[in-house]
Amino acid sequence: MSKKIKLDIVSDVVCPWCIIGYKRLDAAIKELGMEDNIEIEWQPFQLNPDIPPEGEDLRAHLKRKYGTTLEDSIRFRKEMTELGEDVGFKFDYFDGLKAVNTLDAHILLEYAKSVGKQTELKNRLFASFYSEQKDISNKSILRQELQSVGLNVEEAMKSLDDDNIRNHVRSQEQEWKQTGISGVPTIVFNRESAISGAQSVDTYKQVLTELAKA
Repeated sequence: MSKKIKLDIVSDVVCPWCIIGYKRLDAAIKELGMEDNIEIEWQPFQLNPDIPPEGEDLRAHLKRKYGTTLEDSIRFRKEMTELGEDVGFKFDYFDGLKAVNTLDAHILLEYAKSVGKQTELKNRLFASFYSEQKDISNKSILRQELQSVGLNVEEAMKSLDDDNIRNHVRSQEQEWKQTGISGVPTIVFNRESAISGAQSVDTYKQVLTELAKA
């Protein structure tokens, strides 16, 4: 197979289904032995673009946004924890978990893409937020995570103050929404077809096999 399959993964770093979907996709790629035939690029999507800088209690936010009850929240967190265990990811939910603004995280992911470490930083941010109870809208936390994956911290952090980069990331997000994407994760295959939601490993294997044959 000479041509790589391009996967654009539209997601947010505070989307639990996004990490579940990615872990299943990664498993499918490895089971097919296609690691060298796949090119992944993470695309920005903010679940909570209007969240204030201080964040908002996640349960209160979900109640306000979707009418989610406490019982719904407890049941969902239990379900996600079990699904995480199935794919080797730890969800460590806690009372007081906040919905946070993720624009800065997406800007840093854009920087990480330019130096070939986007997926590494993306996974680190997922773990930081969901497994380690960290506020990934906090710049000191972001600095720590940049350093943990071996990125140039000062160079990366400068991008947060660059209006051109901020506007570029916002523009990217709007462009993906204009294609009809309204929920994440959404995986776009070779900019030709897409599937939304955290699909099964078998589903991803089927799609990738068909694309490889084509």
